[in-house]
Amino acid sequence: MRVLLLYPVFPQSFWSFEKALQLVGRKAMLPPLGLITVAAILPQEWEFKLVDRNLREATEAEWDWADLVIMSAMIVQKGDLLDQIREAKRRGKKVAVGGPYATALPNEVAEADYLILDEGEITLPMFVEAVQKGETHGIYRAGGDRPDVSTTPIPRFDLLDFDAYDNMSVQFSRGCPFQCEFCDIIVLYGRKPRTKSPEQLLAELDRLYELGWRRSIFMVDDNFIGNKRNVKLLLKALKEWMIEHEHPFSLSTEASVDLAQDPELMEMMVECNFNSVFLGIETPDESSLTLTNKHQNTRDSLSDAVDAIARKGLRVMAGFIIGFDGETSGAGDRIVRFVEQTTIPIAIFSMLQALPDTALWHRLKKEGRLVEDVANINQTTLMNFVPTRPLEEVTREYIDGFWRLYDPVNYLDRAYRHFMKLGAPRHRSKLRKVTWKVVQAFLTICWRQGVVRETRWIFWHHLFSILRNNPKVVEHYLAVCALNEHFYEYRQEVRTKIEAQLADYLARQRLESSIESVNAPVV
Repeated sequence: MRVLLLYPVFPQSFWSFEKALQLVGRKAMLPPLGLITVAAILPQEWEFKLVDRNLREATEAEWDWADLVIMSAMIVQKGDLLDQIREAKRRGKKVAVGGPYATALPNEVAEADYLILDEGEITLPMFVEAVQKGETHGIYRAGGDRPDVSTTPIPRFDLLDFDAYDNMSVQFSRGCPFQCEFCDIIVLYGRKPRTKSPEQLLAELDRLYELGWRRSIFMVDDNFIGNKRNVKLLLKALKEWMIEHEHPFSLSTEASVDLAQDPELMEMMVECNFNSVFLGIETPDESSLTLTNKHQNTRDSLSDAVDAIARKGLRVMAGFIIGFDGETSGAGDRIVRFVEQTTIPIAIFSMLQALPDTALWHRLKKEGRLVEDVANINQTTLMNFVPTRPLEEVTREYIDGFWRLYDPVNYLDRAYRHFMKLGAPRHRSKLRKVTWKVVQAFLTICWRQGVVRETRWIFWHHLFSILRNNPKVVEHYLAVCALNEHFYEYRQEVRTKIEAQLADYLARQRLESSIESVNAPVV
């Protein structure tokens, strides 16, 4: 069986970082970990070719070669996924589809021949058995079962073009113990975190090391510390591995805010060369956190948590959401002030979306408030439900907040204040080399941000101040400065697209109001 693994295009988004990636000659932030894990689970006597459409198109030769096309996608990739299913069918190819989007909304990908839903460790063997029996179509579901991920094989990293990606991906755990109303992770993977064994994850790192990877790795767990006992067992083993291999990778991940309450865990992460962590803060409004069941964020001071994590040596990234039920006016401004106070450089700010099959989605559907059944998980689309305060008010606060957060001067100043208090890294790899491309990127940043733009004075002031006061973080600091290249243009993209959608929405509202007034009975 010759299998073409096809990964759909991501639209431009907060995380796409195109302009920053161009500086260092990369084409995408992360590889399709799901598809290369699928390739590892399927029979190894099958042949595989991977085409990540974020890097390039599939060639005619690759299409002709394939007996079967397998795709996986998140909701944000919906458009290109559907296009590629049709293209494959036009070419007479059998198509199998899986991943979060297909699992949540299987009816929308019904054109595919095979739907391999839920977690592949359970459903891929069902699919293989069906194909071997000669079945030409089918839907394969786990029936509520969750796989033991300690049996998951090493992903087929050898299928990737390492030069194209800025970060590599690995996964230690699935699932999250919390019950946030808007989150689809607990729907997809459950509330009992399941982890790989330390030996298993180290074998994946061995494979990456063997293949020559020497850059950053993102631990894609939705809550890396969901099972703290197992995480500490991993970190104990990982520390020794890093020492033996001279710290070839820097690591980052996602975690819940209660990380700040475990100094031992933070220390272990820093010793293992973790340098950043993404936190789902969502909002500083405690009432909204309570209403959406994010109780873990209400137990201690969020600002103190951010400060504790940063001072330990983990740069904080965070997610923020506007549009919760019961939210009062000024929520956008409160989020901006919180981000500025806590100095979080990269704050992903979005309007709330009701994701399919989440508790929020079911509640809003029951209340008749869903506008669309499918959420557009992007910073450039309006909410997909009717909020409890006027949509225009929420939207204008969002536009204003995003514009202020990513004002180039504000961004650089916030990054500077964060890095001034950031704990210095304990280790630096002796294996990484400074390439000419990196030097070019540095010179480009200096020219654009230090000469051409209005950031010129603070750019040089902040850079030299970091060099004097916290020199060990300067390389990390410059990487965050480089991301300003993305936000410099993306904030305008957000404003333009959201304002256009808001104008359309208001025009429809006026039209509906006019029709109602015309049709109103005369008294």
